Amino acid sequence: MRAVDTNVLVRALVQDDPTQARRAQACLNAQRVYVPVTVILELEWVLRSRYGYSQKAIADAMEKLAILENTVVGEQAAVVAAAGKMRQGWDFADALHHALAAGCDDFATFDANLARRAGRDDSTAPPVIAI
Repeated sequence: MRAVDTNVLVRALVQDDPTQARRAQACLNAQRVYVPVTVILELEWVLRSRYGYSQKAIADAMEKLAILENTVVGEQAAVVAAAGKMRQGWDFADALHHALAAGCDDFATFDANLARRAGRDDSTAPPVIAI
C-alpha cells in the first residue's frame, strides 16, 4: 500500500496543473493508497484557504475520498463524522478533533462557540466544555 501526501490529492481533485493531475490520478489508481488523517486535515485547509472551496464541496470531497474502494483513510469514521458536522457549520478541524475524542469523558476548550455548537450534537463524541 502506498501512502499519499496532500499535494497528490489536491492535484487530483483541483486539476489545476494538467500534467501533475494526470500523474496524481495514475498514482491513486495504481494500487491501494493510505491517506493519513493528518493529510485529510491539511487537505481541508488547502481546499478552503487556497482554492476557496465551500464547506459543502469540502465535505463532499472528504466523504467521497473516505469511501473509495482502493483508499484507506486513517481514522475513517472520524473523518466522515467531521464532514457531516462541517455541513452543520462546524469548522472541520474542530469537528475532527471532537470526533477523535470519542471515548473520552469530555472535550475541554476555550472556544465558547465550539462548546455552544457541540451542545446540539447528538454524536457519540464526548460533551464539549468551555473552560
